[in-house]
Amino acid sequence: MRVLVTGGAGFIGSHFTDRLLEEGHHVLVMDNLLTGNFNNIAQHQSNSRFEFIHHNVSNHIHLIGEIDWVIHFASPASPIDYLHLPIETLKVNSLGTHNTLGLALAKKAKYFLASTSEVYGDPLVHPQPEEYWGNVNPIGPRGVYDEAKRFAEALTMAYHNKHALDTRIVRIFNCYGPRLRPDDGRVVSSFIKQALNGEPLTIYGAGQQTRSFQYVSDLVEGIRRLMEVDYHLPVNIGNPQEKTVLELANIIKDLTGVSCELKHEPLPKDDPQRRLPDITMAKKLLNWNPQVDLHTGLKKTIDWYRSELEKSQGLSASRS
Repeated sequence: MRVLVTGGAGFIGSHFTDRLLEEGHHVLVMDNLLTGNFNNIAQHQSNSRFEFIHHNVSNHIHLIGEIDWVIHFASPASPIDYLHLPIETLKVNSLGTHNTLGLALAKKAKYFLASTSEVYGDPLVHPQPEEYWGNVNPIGPRGVYDEAKRFAEALTMAYHNKHALDTRIVRIFNCYGPRLRPDDGRVVSSFIKQALNGEPLTIYGAGQQTRSFQYVSDLVEGIRRLMEVDYHLPVNIGNPQEKTVLELANIIKDLTGVSCELKHEPLPKDDPQRRLPDITMAKKLLNWNPQVDLHTGLKKTIDWYRSELEKSQGLSASRS
């Protein structure tokens, strides 16, 4: 297959690019590197089946040649990013989704939208099945991301219904692993970074809000399986094990072996109190279940962070 992956230099997009190249496909990564990092895909530069295109998908896309799949990952995806880049977040999920859908239609390609559990907002139903419509504040600080992804889903379904475009939609729940930026503000990356730097772990509120954490390889497998089935409605991909933020902090303290304090800060506005996927559909449709347990995945992630920290410290020492 010849596959376009937008946002392919980002955390999830780069891991998915790895998977496609391992399978022998041709991959075009399109990324403006606003929140992505070329180092995530630099190892593929010498691969003749890999091509990097520096482009903002919110602008018109012109590609030569046939495309089998358009995979749309491009978007700021962490609170720090989309609160700092609200307009860009809205544009890439509206204009960018429109442009990539139009490209797929013109190329007679299949289309895959990476959506998010944020479409459920601060849910009043627990766990969250795909049929739940969500509880979102459209004008709150998180609305630029939540509503943008909800619009992207609606636009994708409109192209499917109006133009018979072959589409897929995945709703991604909290994902972690190597290449998750240390400064992206998500709870796993923040805790690991703080622990390795000997800083207090920042807990918002009492730390009783819950999340579910899936390792990136499990997510990639779920997405890859969803590509192979004829199903067009959204599908949750996430880990159905619920953990409080306080529990996560203590696990990371144990795995890093670092003795650090916990620092409590006020809860951010509209921060979801409970987040847990109902993955009944993924089990039935894809025969998918997460395989990597939290401790194993976090250990791999911590090892990667340590390696990156040592590299940066070595670089700083050589410069001085």
